[in-house]
Amino acid sequence: MAYVIALPCVDVLDRSCVDACPVDCIYEGERSLYIHPGGCIDCGACESVCPVEAIYFDEDLPEIWAGYAIANAEFFIEIGSPKGAAALGPLPFDAALVAALPLQEAAAHLT
Repeated sequence: MAYVIALPCVDVLDRSCVDACPVDCIYEGERSLYIHPGGCIDCGACESVCPVEAIYFDEDLPEIWAGYAIANAEFFIEIGSPKGAAALGPLPFDAALVAALPLQEAAAHLT
């Protein structure tokens, strides 16, 4: 089990969750952040600081965003388990679901 970052993060990339994560398992793609499912310790620190309410425990992910659990895992297929996001920095790609989305406006996520 792990936390998942969903649609409200796309094109927002606030990064408050990155600073709150005690195990450095939130990675930055081109348009979204991703939680490494094998590195997440289910502490919930990221969820409580997300200003756009994009982070959900995987079992609580709204059905409309169910694809984001797969997208979060898919993001790590290419990079594997690098043992920490800070060392990698932002990565120039996204999961296919996110990459295919039209640009999102931050205001649309807050309504």
